[in-house]
Amino acid sequence: MTPSAFHEVAHLGHVELLTPEPEASLRFFTEVMGLRECAREGDSVYLRTYDDYEHHSLILTGHSTSGIRTTALRTWSAEALKRRVAAIEEAGLGIGWRDGNFGIGQSYAFRDPDGHEFELYWDSEHYTAPEASRPALKNQAEAKPAHGVGVRRLDHVNFLASSVEPNGDFLRDALGARTSEQIRLDDGRIAAQWHHFGNKSYDLVYTEDWTGSQGRLHHIAFATDTREEILRAADLFLDAGVFIETGPHKHAIQQTFFLYVYEPGGNRIELCNPVSRLLLAPDWQTVTWTEIERAKGQAWGLKTIESFHTHGTPPIEP
Repeated sequence: MTPSAFHEVAHLGHVELLTPEPEASLRFFTEVMGLRECAREGDSVYLRTYDDYEHHSLILTGHSTSGIRTTALRTWSAEALKRRVAAIEEAGLGIGWRDGNFGIGQSYAFRDPDGHEFELYWDSEHYTAPEASRPALKNQAEAKPAHGVGVRRLDHVNFLASSVEPNGDFLRDALGARTSEQIRLDDGRIAAQWHHFGNKSYDLVYTEDWTGSQGRLHHIAFATDTREEILRAADLFLDAGVFIETGPHKHAIQQTFFLYVYEPGGNRIELCNPVSRLLLAPDWQTVTWTEIERAKGQAWGLKTIESFHTHGTPPIEP
């Protein structure tokens, strides 16, 4: 990674999530999670959290199976976009340019070494809330919804990968990412890595897929305002019949308070707070966790449940 590559990707913009249960998934994200619908096109519904400044945070698309289709990243400038595209093409992983869509200008599509699809873009529409949801505070994109969890923003994506390290190398060399933390097993294999593009401690995560499959999703995560809102969300999920996989609890890695659920289409969704820690040190050194350290469980002693290592989307046929 050249020094100029760091900070050329600004942040995670939005994701497109596939669901075989489009109506039930839409009810989950709007009525339970509190996202707002802002557009529709074909089989896709565009949704947004109240404090993401862009047009949408999530594209929910009806499909024959579950999983993630595209992860979109915004660059710091038009020039940064051109430089990152050149680096991606040099790596041989480019797909090509695409016309813009709701709120987003022209984007460049590519894949990581594991086959997950991404888009890079620069031109973006800053969202203007309609009168019914206009905020009293003008430095906020939209009023907080009065129903559901009311998540604040899309926080990060955790991908499953057949091999973690090549994807981390690609993020570093082509996109300028840095690795904040990682897990190294006794045999030397990297089992998971957390990557960031700015001072936020992680934006994209890669976790080893125990099935050896490629291109699957572990989870997408939404940030809440407070830890107490995650406790309240657990009750809301219980009342709504949403399957709670594990939590509320605290991660040792990144020190995040968390709750994991499955939305009706089968995709794992995380609520997290505090949102990723700030890494202010310009010379931050990657924190490496050993296999024996991870065997101790989460921060307060809860052991990681088996499904956390085996459940991913799309599901693998037995």
